[in-house]
Amino acid sequence: MTSTDRARVERRRAAAVPARSRSIEVDGHQFTVHSLKSTSPSPDAPTYLLVHGIGASHRYYRRVQRSLAAIGHTHSLDLPGFGGTRRPVRPLAVEEYGALLGRLLDRLEVPRAVLVGHSMGAQFVTEVARQRPDAVSHLVLIGPVTDPRRSTAVRQALGLTRDVAKESPSGNLIVFRDYLECGPRWFSTELVPMLGYRTDLALGEVHSPILVIRGTNDPVSGSTWCASLAAAAPDGHVFEVAGHRHLVHHSAAVQTAAIIEGHALRLPAVAHPAQ
Repeated sequence: MTSTDRARVERRRAAAVPARSRSIEVDGHQFTVHSLKSTSPSPDAPTYLLVHGIGASHRYYRRVQRSLAAIGHTHSLDLPGFGGTRRPVRPLAVEEYGALLGRLLDRLEVPRAVLVGHSMGAQFVTEVARQRPDAVSHLVLIGPVTDPRRSTAVRQALGLTRDVAKESPSGNLIVFRDYLECGPRWFSTELVPMLGYRTDLALGEVHSPILVIRGTNDPVSGSTWCASLAAAAPDGHVFEVAGHRHLVHHSAAVQTAAIIEGHALRLPAVAHPAQ
């Protein structure tokens, strides 16, 4: 059996195992964590934390989570106010989400993880890496926002509309369901901190190896913007997946997982001091 065949077998095994779901409270905020243990026999299997964007949930990560479970332990989240979790009583800033995610890793007893964030989730994981460098071995930003040249609600809505028009039906079905569950009030509440957060400036304080992934046809997260994010980081790289859009982690899940895996195998460029 070739290594490629073995990888396919492991991915099929991972897909057959249901995720364990549990609700975890962190400082009065509800998270739902959907976990898959690695099917890999390696004792050094990495742990991946998958963080969704505004209005979304863990559902659009299901495919890539199953692929990553062949090589590492995975935790995919529903953040407070999203995916059916209890809504916070007030708006939360990106920095607050970052602090909560750091404490969630402590609750999960994960000392060090590969953090993967999509869209606004890329802002959240950037904050974790900035605030808790000891807890983040590698950072992956998929379709990150918000380009300061396009940081208005109208510009973002236009980009999303263009994206939805050509996304896969299965991806749109997941996203529409999640947006309805989130509701326009909480979505618009969290849109304000998303538009104001400067991901590019925050990445200058992150020393974990950073990988930016985008679909070449993504109208939300442009190529120039993604290149600038990689350049802003001390150790940043960009990978574009041809023919895919903003939901590249769903529409090209196996390929995206393989790209993330390759990034996670890179050794951290800087040893992080304990905080």
